[in-house]
Amino acid sequence: MLDDRAKMLLKTLVERYIADGQPVGSRTLSRTSGLELSPATIRNVMSDLEELGLIVSPHTSAGRVPTARGYRMFVDAMLTTRVQGAGRDAVDTLPAPLIEPDQPKRVIANAAQVLSSLSHFVGVITTPRKPSVFRHMEFLRLGERRILLILVSPDGDVQNRVLFTAKDYGQGELQEASNYLNSHCAGLSIEAMRERIKSEVDTLRVEISTLMQSAVQAGSEAVDEESQRVVVVGERNLLEVSDFGTDLGSLRKMFDVFEQKTQLMRLLDGSSRAEGVSIYIGGETGVVPFEELSVVSAPYEVHGQIVGTLGVIGPTRMAYDRMIQIVDVTARLVGNALSQK
Repeated sequence: MLDDRAKMLLKTLVERYIADGQPVGSRTLSRTSGLELSPATIRNVMSDLEELGLIVSPHTSAGRVPTARGYRMFVDAMLTTRVQGAGRDAVDTLPAPLIEPDQPKRVIANAAQVLSSLSHFVGVITTPRKPSVFRHMEFLRLGERRILLILVSPDGDVQNRVLFTAKDYGQGELQEASNYLNSHCAGLSIEAMRERIKSEVDTLRVEISTLMQSAVQAGSEAVDEESQRVVVVGERNLLEVSDFGTDLGSLRKMFDVFEQKTQLMRLLDGSSRAEGVSIYIGGETGVVPFEELSVVSAPYEVHGQIVGTLGVIGPTRMAYDRMIQIVDVTARLVGNALSQK
């Protein structure tokens, strides 16, 4: 536990380092902390903070910089955010497509662009999670042992799948299977459809049952293909960050993370289960295993249900109060826009 004096000096040091990007010395802390302390006292406190692993002294400077642990304490215990000021700017500069619900894909793309533009770092957003439910299924005969399966989701999205069957079905048989599925399975999840067909297999003709099982399998594959994706914008902004702009090894590893988007999906999926804004600092996660990177993220809701996550990825030396406001406001606006669809 830190006393109030140590907390104030740590807070001041982190804020100065975020603002200036230079190691902070005892003289600077004496001028800016507002505490009437001698340089010797400040040096003693800084030594204590260093022993606790909250700050560190670079080899090239007598000043100190915060560690990932120091940033975490700063964010968790000391940071106060306001929805005015810098965060309010986010609302004023959002483009119309983010607010208009006409084109959901543009809302998602523009949200990632806005996050990147306002933060000057990397903007990420997952596309809305789609339920594995179909409103309507239709079979059409394409030729011998080739069938077109038409899948219509509750929101009107249409997907087509070509089925290759062992038996040649007539259009009458295909219509029979369509009628059964639409009468008994419309609105069910893929798993529920599979279980219902299994439970009623004795009452169905073998050929029709086989065709329905093929349709359920194709529907499951369609859901997997249309599952959540992550949109990433602004990776090149990290090249301009002085903290690691000259470290080619770190940059290469970071760009690998952005290319392997399944890793980002795991991170964002974790923050989708949290309430409000989440902050991951330095190497706190195996997904972004770099001391120099932090992630500020928040889930967004459609009709009261969490369907995706968005956020900003940047250096640990970022203005966390501003990033929190940008992410929070954008998440609310994306949710509002998509809920109007």
